[in-house]
Amino acid sequence: MYTAVSLTLGGLSAQVLASDITVSPPNWWVDMKSPSVELMLYGNDVADDKVSVKSEHIKVEKVTALDSKNYLFVTLNTTNVQAGDVTIVLTDDDRSEREVVYSFKERELNASSREGFGPSDSIYLIAPDRFVNGDTSNDNIAGYADKVDRTNAGGRHGGDIKGIVDNLDYIKEMGFTQVWTMPLLENAMDKYSYHGYSTTDYYKIDPRFGTNEDYVALSKAANEKGIGIIMDMVLNHIGSNHQWMKDTPSLDWINNEGKFIGTTHKRETLHDPHLIESDQRAFSDGWFVPTMPDLNQRNPHLANYLIQNAIWWVEYANLSGIRVDTFSYPDKAFLSAWTTRLMKEYPNFNIVGEEWSVNPAITAYWQAGSHRHDDYVSALPSVMDFPLQQAVVKALGSDESWNSGFISIYETLATDFLYGDANNLVVFPDNHDMSRIYTELGQDLNKWNMAMTFFLTTRGIPQVFYGTEILMDNTGTSDHGVIRTDFPGGWAGGDADDEAMYKARDKTKNAFTGKGLSDQELWAQSRIKQLLSLRKAYPEFFEGSLKHFAPKEGVYTYFRLPETPSDSMLMVILNKKETILSLDNYSAMLSGFDQIKRLSDGKTWSVDDTLSLPAMSANVFIVQ
Repeated sequence: MYTAVSLTLGGLSAQVLASDITVSPPNWWVDMKSPSVELMLYGNDVADDKVSVKSEHIKVEKVTALDSKNYLFVTLNTTNVQAGDVTIVLTDDDRSEREVVYSFKERELNASSREGFGPSDSIYLIAPDRFVNGDTSNDNIAGYADKVDRTNAGGRHGGDIKGIVDNLDYIKEMGFTQVWTMPLLENAMDKYSYHGYSTTDYYKIDPRFGTNEDYVALSKAANEKGIGIIMDMVLNHIGSNHQWMKDTPSLDWINNEGKFIGTTHKRETLHDPHLIESDQRAFSDGWFVPTMPDLNQRNPHLANYLIQNAIWWVEYANLSGIRVDTFSYPDKAFLSAWTTRLMKEYPNFNIVGEEWSVNPAITAYWQAGSHRHDDYVSALPSVMDFPLQQAVVKALGSDESWNSGFISIYETLATDFLYGDANNLVVFPDNHDMSRIYTELGQDLNKWNMAMTFFLTTRGIPQVFYGTEILMDNTGTSDHGVIRTDFPGGWAGGDADDEAMYKARDKTKNAFTGKGLSDQELWAQSRIKQLLSLRKAYPEFFEGSLKHFAPKEGVYTYFRLPETPSDSMLMVILNKKETILSLDNYSAMLSGFDQIKRLSDGKTWSVDDTLSLPAMSANVFIVQ
């Protein structure tokens, strides 16, 4: 027999009667839609143990051992389970026993009907390590090799969960209603761990960001301010320092027999009717880099592990959404099962997948309800709209002609018939993996204003990368560490201790207070706040439809209409050249209305008037 000990399971404390057994997921809940849960037990020589449960309400459905002698997969039937602890007994061949106490918890009220983020929302994307260092005591943690070094663009800088909690008021005052952070789960990698995409524990927040309890506290504090939390999840790969690379559950757990073979990144192979099968496998089974082993989701136990992990975090941290990294890279059948199970459990939830393709047909393929070339089943509610992001940059960087300029935006939106729900796409000017929009537009404030006005008023759910609101840019480099520069004001004492990396920056700059910001940066911040206030004041415009006129002579005009007839709507005009514009041009939309009022200054015009608009301007009007 074994002595009773306290064991930490995935960051959560549980009482067990074993010295070496961990269980994933760390707990489960009653009244879930699925009648069973599969536990991954990990411990010395556990694979050959017999399993029983001391409970009249729960039964062992299935016990499976794979290739490692230290893993055992136990499926429990939870149909009649009640909240409380159950004891799982593991009996070895020598009749010695180990016991694990496992908890089933009551769900929060209306947990299954939780509302996910939607078209009236706006998302603030944060790189946690680069936003605010709210707790310097967790900058360096014993046992974690990657230490804080703010002079290293690719190093850890010390931002954490407390830094986000401490500045929720700023996020709320800006007008954002959702926060998406880059992954916060443990990344116990030797270097370049700050970005979070090399997971080493799926059930544990990285201690340099905080604890599991800190993450729950963030969610609660954000919810109290009307802000939802979107979790970034990585289904395709893990970090090479994950326990699975030291003791792999099965020989097929990692693609390519656990050896690095790079992916081709040719996502077209999933759709190509002329496909050579080996090309498709080279895409799906290949690794990103040697430090990111590629998971084989065709293994049903791994697939179930990842599905249950997602459900666990939604339930545990009261999430309002999930963003899935590198969505199309995992096994296709698994993605269907993963999205279907999540949406069955949470029918009103939202999940956005990252499909980095600028071809709308490929992007649309993954969204539920889209027109597809095959019988693939997807329950994914949303995808990232990379085609529209590229179209906007192209439009603003090109002269106007019959086949260049605003026409690229118009033509991209004209392919919305491909999508199951175009208004549920996530639209964005930039993100953590690409150059800042201010950089892409040549540090031109007018072009930046046109881009941001468009993204915050067009169809879809806008996402803004932290710092975009104050014109952060990366001119001269595409280094991701520079793109994800520290947010001004997030480190006590300014940047005086970071001369090597920040020698060109004002050491007193603080985006939270406005101190040290240039007039242009302050104006940009105010403009974003103004546009987001419109979304909060008139959510019905953004939950409704979009109607646009074909671009003409450098002018692009569109309207946002509520789903039900209303006495108001939104009108947006983007123009590159100074223009005098008769509103009669838009009589098809303005008929029956009296006046338009400009958002920026409150000035009004009759719908029969003529507008005089300066060059390179973006004007937003409330039509009444």
